[in-house]
Order: sequence, then structure tokens, then C-alpha cells
Amino acid sequence: MSAATVPVYVEVGTKRVFASAIDWPGWSRSGKDEKAALEALAAYAERYAPVARLARLSFEPEVDFKVVERLKGDGSTDFGVPHLPTKGDWEKLSTSDAGRIGALLAACWKTFDATAAKAPAELRKGPRGGGRDRDKIVAHVLEAEGAYVPQIGLRMKPAPPGDTGGIKAFRAAILGVVRASAGKKPAADMKWPVPYAARRIAWHALDHAWEIEDRS
Repeated sequence: MSAATVPVYVEVGTKRVFASAIDWPGWSRSGKDEKAALEALAAYAERYAPVARLARLSFEPEVDFKVVERLKGDGSTDFGVPHLPTKGDWEKLSTSDAGRIGALLAACWKTFDATAAKAPAELRKGPRGGGRDRDKIVAHVLEAEGAYVPQIGLRMKPAPPGDTGGIKAFRAAILGVVRASAGKKPAADMKWPVPYAARRIAWHALDHAWEIEDRS
């Protein structure tokens, strides 16, 4: 079976480069240069596969990457955040693409929740003794999403950790914005186009899910 071709874009900072799979929100990794970033992305294909299955999408871990866009990164890129949308992110989304993006974002949240639920409260520290414990990571992810959503025109505060109903409503509101974006260009009050916003939110949740796994 031949490897699937996956379009990616790279965001090139002075110290760090991110490679992100355009059509697979959450599948984004970094390295010291483009080669290292693409190698890291490929290495995480097996870890991303269960997310695609949760979204009920076919995913082939054996891939070839096609770099379709290179962006000049900034301080956020070097800090460790995939910070920039592609040109295509500003175009109209089809109904099917909006549905696909929403399904993958929801799958990233489910992965994060399931990973946190089975992890110990105290996680192993990093090589220099750093790193948040589980509950602080959960709170951090929710707080970050509260900072993200105004970028897509959503005026809503995230629920606190443990408020299952509130978290569900908050996420449903985000998914509502994704669905409502179908057939439209980004509204004037959106600083982030929906495809990028979904990738950013999904990456953050999934990156911390994998951190929790690695430190449990």
C-alpha cells in the first residue's frame, strides 16, 4: 500500500519550526528546523491515529508530507506555539469540511479528558524538576481556551474544572461557531479563521494530553 500524501505547512521561527497537518487539527509538532519538525510530525502519526478513529475518519499512519506553504514565524513560534494561519484558512469552508474539523476537534477534547481522567494527580517532573501536575494542566487548558475563543467572535467564559455541564456547553458553543462557518468567509469580528482556531485549540489539548501520558 502506498503512503498517503498529507499537505502540511511549516511556520519558521528563528529557534523553532512547527509543522502542522492542514487537514488534521491537533497533529502539529515542532523541531529545531524544518527537517526535524517534519520528522517529529511523522513520529506522532501513530499517536494521532486514535484521534482520527474517535472522529470516525480513515487515517493512514504511513504518510508522505507535502509542504504547501511556509510562513515566517515570530516570538510565539519560538516560544512553542503554532501561531499563524495559512492563506487557505481565510477561504470559505464547505459544509463537509466544517463538519470534519468539528469532529476532529471534539475527538481531541475526548482524548484529553480520557487521558486526564486515568492519570495520577501527581505527574513525574521533567529533567529539570519542572512541569505542572494533572489538575493544573486541566485548568490551564480550559483557561487557554477562554483566551482563544474571543478570536473567533465568541463571548463566553470557560467553565471551571469539574463543571462537566459547563465545559460541555462551552465546547458546544465553539463547535457551533465551526458549524456556522460553513459557506462563509470569516466574520469581521474574527481575528482567527475557523480552521486555524480549530487547529490551535486541538493542538493545545492534544499536546497536553500527550504530555500527561508521557509523565504518568
